[in-house]
Amino acid sequence: MLGAIRRGLRRGPLPEDQKDMLRGRLERHPRHLIPARSRLPHNEQVDLFVRNVTKEFGSVVRVADMNAVPDAIADYLQSQNLPSRFIMAPHPELQAIPWSNRPMLDVWTGRAEATDAVSVQHGFAAIAETGTLMLPSAPVRPTTLNLLSDTAIVVLRASNLVGAYEEAWDKLRAEMGGMPRNVMLVTGPSRSADIEQTLELGAHGPRNLHVVLVEDTGPGD
Repeated sequence: MLGAIRRGLRRGPLPEDQKDMLRGRLERHPRHLIPARSRLPHNEQVDLFVRNVTKEFGSVVRVADMNAVPDAIADYLQSQNLPSRFIMAPHPELQAIPWSNRPMLDVWTGRAEATDAVSVQHGFAAIAETGTLMLPSAPVRPTTLNLLSDTAIVVLRASNLVGAYEEAWDKLRAEMGGMPRNVMLVTGPSRSADIEQTLELGAHGPRNLHVVLVEDTGPGD
């Protein structure tokens, strides 16, 4: 596709000085201005993230540790009159959760299908300034979990929450060694107002977004 655009523009190979400029930009990852609202102590960043998720029509429950996740998810499913069966990412952290503590939960692992009502995804990172989840694709984080189910639940450690987008990209490069095939930035449930400016939730993905926030960082961290 890019080759076709280049031919349409009748542009030949880039001069070496422009190639050097582009290579330097890729290597240095220049930063834009970082909003002051994200420059906070970590516990205040967590509070800001929760407020922003709620503002964008999502919901958040805060739990003390991973052992509390089954109860939190079971309570949410019951409160929303949702089935107890869900498809879950095959991530080691999620698989290590004591799901047997809530035997009524029907937990499956793998990729989501269009028939799955509820999915549970592993939260790689979150960005406080906008209440955004960063969900890179990986075998342990199937992208279909972010798209196909009507209700998406994300289990996120507070220690993986950062203030600004630039910090989230730094974390991605450091931990994944480069760019994965796909990175989804999710701010609230899917929605659109394309038709007569009427807001419609679930337009292109999940209608509901719920974050189970595991508070593994102490006050002032």
